[in-house]
Amino acid sequence: MSSVDLLLPLLIVAPILAATLPIALGLWFERTGWSVAGLTTLGLFGAAVSLASVVYSGGEEVSHKLGGYPRTYGIELVADEFSMLIVLLVTAVATGVLAYTRRGGPRGNTFYTAYLLLVGGLLGISLTGDVFNLFVFLEITSLATYALVASGDGPESAVAALKYLILGTIAASMYLIGVAFVFMATGTLNMLELADAIPAAESQTLIRTGFAFIVVGFAVKVAQWPLHTWQPSAYQQAPDGVTPLIAALVSTASAYAFGRLIVTVFEVEYLAGVSNAAAIVLTVGCVSVLAGTVLAVIQTEVKRMLAYSSVSQFGLVIAAYGVVVAGSSETALIGAAIHLVGHGLLKAGLFLGAALVAASYGARTVDEYAGLAKARPIVAGSMAVLLLSLVGVPPGVGFVGKWYIALGAVESQLWPVAAVIFLSTMLTLAYAARLLEKMYFTPPAAVESPHASGSVATDGGEVDAAAETDRADAVSIGMIAVVVVAALGAVALGFSGGAFADLLEPFLTEVFN
Repeated sequence: MSSVDLLLPLLIVAPILAATLPIALGLWFERTGWSVAGLTTLGLFGAAVSLASVVYSGGEEVSHKLGGYPRTYGIELVADEFSMLIVLLVTAVATGVLAYTRRGGPRGNTFYTAYLLLVGGLLGISLTGDVFNLFVFLEITSLATYALVASGDGPESAVAALKYLILGTIAASMYLIGVAFVFMATGTLNMLELADAIPAAESQTLIRTGFAFIVVGFAVKVAQWPLHTWQPSAYQQAPDGVTPLIAALVSTASAYAFGRLIVTVFEVEYLAGVSNAAAIVLTVGCVSVLAGTVLAVIQTEVKRMLAYSSVSQFGLVIAAYGVVVAGSSETALIGAAIHLVGHGLLKAGLFLGAALVAASYGARTVDEYAGLAKARPIVAGSMAVLLLSLVGVPPGVGFVGKWYIALGAVESQLWPVAAVIFLSTMLTLAYAARLLEKMYFTPPAAVESPHASGSVATDGGEVDAAAETDRADAVSIGMIAVVVVAALGAVALGFSGGAFADLLEPFLTEVFN
């Protein structure tokens, strides 16, 4: 067994085992969580970079069979060009959010336990090679997310977590029922073996019914309209330091998993032959794109506006999968991969920026952002760059993802999808411009009743007196630097569309040939 093989289980097992340490060590030491989480996250990021260098330089996937058992009845972990993009995103965003929480909170040992459990679940979703363990890792991720959302200040957080718990459980049940139908028809749970067994299965009715259940399950997990209702409440009521983590990664990992099932398990050629399969996926995605942007336009609270924006952006990814199935479009799949990575980075940066503004300026609504550019020029400038990239203004990464998806739709003669992308871009500009106008062109006005930052309630420690007397002291240079790095990363990735396509080339060849 090579050291590269070992990286696959270590990436999943290390954060899950480390998640026990903050609480265990907390019996003797008050604050050990950040150190444990910091060392673990840095190690995960280094391991992800090392594994990515092997996958992308070798042009072949790296796999690991746990216990050496054959994939027929064993557990297999796989890292290929598609999954490594999500692994790098998860470890990079987790590192940035952890750096923010050092000062911005929450900082309690229970938070770091949930944080590490969440990271382990997300990496498991990205690297698992069978559909049942995908369910297990989806549930580990969900349980950690429920706890993180519920740790917010006030009863609203508990209500939001309960809503998420109910809908998330329904979604997981739908997915598991779908997996059961597919297993009954094929007798295997391994993704690669399913790819061979599904077209040859005798009971195609079971396969198609299973796919239908899986689509509904992921429509909830990815927050597609009208099954999105858990997401705005969860994003809004979660602590400010938690929202960037779950907004950037949780639905992103689920959207990746849905794409993995489409291109690797059911496969494009098989789904293209299933009546209405492509039309259903396209419709779900396009409706969510329009509904999400319209709902975002009418929001007055910034975190809630960005949450509805995510409904739209993930709808774009699902629509791209529909284009992949309907038109066998490699271009649309490249666009979906870029948009997943780009949206994760953009939403992490925007929610971190919103957390900074709430902590230092006491502002949470669009109107309360008036004059922010004068009071907080660096944060406002970084948020402006991230917002423009979200709209799709070149050279932001948001433009590159939309461009590839729209180009794939045009190449596949799916003109309505291209029209939906154009219309959603105009609507995205509407709510982004509203925030930019407040920040840069509206005179500053004092926030009469500053909202609580929410960090103290989840801190598990004593109230920071300095932060209470002077909000400016609540923000460190490091917290601002994390937002600036996210903005610079969004621009840098905007020049990397060709590099993304080159990195994915071996995977695309395997999927479409």
